[in-house]
Amino acid sequence: MNYTSFKITIDKHIANVAFNRPDKANSLHETAWEEMQHVFETLNQTPEVRVIILSGEGRNFCAGIDLATLMDIQKFEGVNCEGRKREVLRKFIFKLQDAISAIEKCRKPVLAAVHGACIGGGLDTLVACDMRYASEDAYFSIKEIDYGMVADLGILQRLPKIVAPGIVAELAYTGRKFSGAEATAMGLTNRTLASREEMMEEVMDIATQIASKSPLSIRGTKEMLLYARDHSVEDSLNYMTAWNASMLLSDDLMTAFAASMSKQKAEFADS
Repeated sequence: MNYTSFKITIDKHIANVAFNRPDKANSLHETAWEEMQHVFETLNQTPEVRVIILSGEGRNFCAGIDLATLMDIQKFEGVNCEGRKREVLRKFIFKLQDAISAIEKCRKPVLAAVHGACIGGGLDTLVACDMRYASEDAYFSIKEIDYGMVADLGILQRLPKIVAPGIVAELAYTGRKFSGAEATAMGLTNRTLASREEMMEEVMDIATQIASKSPLSIRGTKEMLLYARDHSVEDSLNYMTAWNASMLLSDDLMTAFAASMSKQKAEFADS
């Protein structure tokens, strides 16, 4: 997989994906948005990948949408019909939303490791991940309000499912910066580590543990967690019975039991 805006390595069932525009604070121009969707859709279909770590090259995680790309929406003024102009603009917003949603839709758990800036579209990306970790130098901001915009790529929809709505409102209305320690205190990030190196070591350790588990069970667990987030307990329990009725009696179940009985490490098939 060759990309201009992302750096990707795969080793021992773990895909390390890094935003790779360090000279632009890893901001996302149009090519980067297109590549991000392709990266996660491809890794979703890559059998040997069981877990993904998302980080940033250079001094920052991701500074959000590239301002040149944001200003480029003026090109839609060239569409004469007002109705068609709005339709084209809506299609453009859907395109950006789909790139971020590809992270959430990926069946493999995605662990975000944040250092430096995580603002605007970077924060939208962060909340689409399954688990989030920060270094002490990390800082966050729902920056769109400072550009006279309503944040439109998922932060206002996903963040209230993670932290208290009143906190979301404060951050969205003010656009203020908040630290990695505050992000952990509010429940946005799992932990804040002293340095980027300590954070990456911690995240790699967790990813290694996940990669050692049944891939089928990990995929099912992610699906159940996302389903429960958006449905009632009763509906979620009902869906759980359908899932296990079809997936429980797997080779992975027998492999896990055999490994437990023999006190050996279980070795699961990738697919």
